[in-house]
Amino acid sequence: QVQLVESGGGLVQVGGSLRLSCTASGRIFSIKTMGWYRQAPGKQREQVATISSAASTNYADSVKGRFTISRDNAKNTVYLHMNSLKPEDTAVYYCYLYYSGSSSYQNAWGQGTQVTVSS
Repeated sequence: QVQLVESGGGLVQVGGSLRLSCTASGRIFSIKTMGWYRQAPGKQREQVATISSAASTNYADSVKGRFTISRDNAKNTVYLHMNSLKPEDTAVYYCYLYYSGSSSYQNAWGQGTQVTVSS
């Protein structure tokens, strides 16, 4: 069993910044990918950013140049630094993990943290 604990969401004004954190704990042998997805009301969940074990990153076009993903492998923690926030960034943000607990890799999701950008 793996637990993902997210923190850092909240209410921010347009142009502001937030940093999300997500720490994974439990039966983890290896982590390949960590990342963040988001889901706005009435919309499908979409990928925001991912980072591999080799620190290779991938961003949605809508956040490139504004968001930065990073990870601390020693702490099994992934961060999302969000700058120049826009109202369209308002969503529930979910932490994502692709990991191995024993012999096979599987996905895990956090419970979600709300980010609200007010104009």
